Order: sequence, then structure tokens, then C-alpha cells
Amino acid sequence: MKCPYCKENKDKVIDSRSSEAGRVIRRRRHCLVCKRRFTTYEKVGESFKLSVIKKDNSRVPYDRERVIAGLQKACYKRPVSAEQIQEMADRIEEDIFRHSDKEVNSKFIGESAMKHLRNVDKVAYIRFASVYRQFDDAGDLLEEVTQAIAEPNDSEQPKLFTD
Repeated sequence: MKCPYCKENKDKVIDSRSSEAGRVIRRRRHCLVCKRRFTTYEKVGESFKLSVIKKDNSRVPYDRERVIAGLQKACYKRPVSAEQIQEMADRIEEDIFRHSDKEVNSKFIGESAMKHLRNVDKVAYIRFASVYRQFDDAGDLLEEVTQAIAEPNDSEQPKLFTD
């Protein structure tokens, strides 16, 4: 695999894991020439593509980059790394492929993205939700913020001792 930085073909795989419900292998690689790390994805060529059913019932091909772009916009200037965004995209795709093989509703993708954003960064979650849900007034937004503040992240551990 050619390094995207120095274009040399000398690298070492340092981590592999499956994503998209086992349909893709994600590999972290270390270039032996320039010493930088990069990620590659390996997947089987499929004869069909996943279609997304939009709100107006039109169908468009699923595009992982659109999911990542939405996550990046929500996480702009937030303490969320590019790797966390990629991992969220992996989890969203796993949800999608567990749900459907050929078609998925855009609402399902949005709800999955909100679920994963909520566990990573609540401000990013609120940004995404405010665009995705198209709140009619500030009261709806305030209600969503209040609810997000009240619920702990799935990844947060309950405190055993108080300070």
C-alpha cells in the first residue's frame, strides 16, 4: 500500500479491525520511510449499492463521505479527533448494515448519527440535532439541550464516591 504522504510502498500494519458489520476491514498502517500513520479500508466489491431514501422519497447512492462531512461540521472546533469521527462513521455504517442491505431511510442515518454524537460530545450532538431536526422555535431547541444535559453519556462511568 502506498503511503499517502511520501508515496513509498513500505509500510507495516499495526492494527486491524472489522467495521460495517464485518463487511470492511479497517487497517492502521505505519510507513517505514516517513514514519507517519494512515488508515486503509479493505472491502469486497459488491454488485449492488446501498441506496438512501430521502425525505422526498427520491433515492441516492449511500456516500460515507457525506456522513463524515456531517459529523465534521457538528464537531467543528470541538475536542473530537478525526479518528473519533471515523469511528463514529464506522458505528453508523454498522447500524445501517445491520438494519438493511439495499435501502435505508435518511431518517435512520440521522438518528444513528445523533445517537453516536450524543455519546462523544453533547455540543456537537446539539449542533447536529438543530440542523437535522429543523427546530421550529427556540423552545424546542432548549428542550433538547435540557434533555441532553440531564442524560449521562453511555461511556461515562457513574461516580462511586462524592468529592
